[in-house]
Amino acid sequence: MPADEELFGSLLYLEANAGALKSQEARCEAAKTRVLLWEYLREQTDLHQVKAVDDARAAGTEWAGLASALAVNAPNAAYNKARRMKAAVLAVASCDNVSVRRTPEAVREAERQAVARLAADRRAEEEAARRHSLLAPVASRLVEHRDGLDDDDDITFWLDQIEALLPSCRTPTQLVSLDTYVQALVREAHRSERTAGRAAATTVGARAALAAARGLVAG
Repeated sequence: MPADEELFGSLLYLEANAGALKSQEARCEAAKTRVLLWEYLREQTDLHQVKAVDDARAAGTEWAGLASALAVNAPNAAYNKARRMKAAVLAVASCDNVSVRRTPEAVREAERQAVARLAADRRAEEEAARRHSLLAPVASRLVEHRDGLDDDDDITFWLDQIEALLPSCRTPTQLVSLDTYVQALVREAHRSERTAGRAAATTVGARAALAAARGLVAG
């Protein structure tokens, strides 16, 4: 598969040499693939042209100055065409693939929703970073003082999982996994204390580490 910047030339080559394919089935599949790839290129063209229009407007260009570039004759036609392109781009980018009506009001609403999604994503990333800043030190202390924790097989298992994940814990999925492992360890420590009738942590450091994990899980 060629890179995006090579795709246009590749499609022109395939178009010019379509007759080289011998079977009807091969010609049919190749043509359908070209249709799909041209559609992909068209969507990318809309995206980049919309960005160019936004940059021109941000730089102070009036709609009258964009009319000829957008192949229309009047400022209002330039505005309407830009809105239609923005609607198409927003429809493609929409998470739920809901079509965006090509009216200024609908586009503004779609833009508002896009901004809201970005803000929600940022909040989720910030919360994940905050959670990681609290969770990683607690998990590290559990591993550091693992010799002072009950050697119950289940507790040992979750300590092994935590220790294996900690060095590479970067992504949201890994963070969720680390959180799950710490919660499981706390749960098993509680079960062990209840069934065995003795503390799951036998040293000062291990008790402090387990207390910190319990506090994090409870919070």
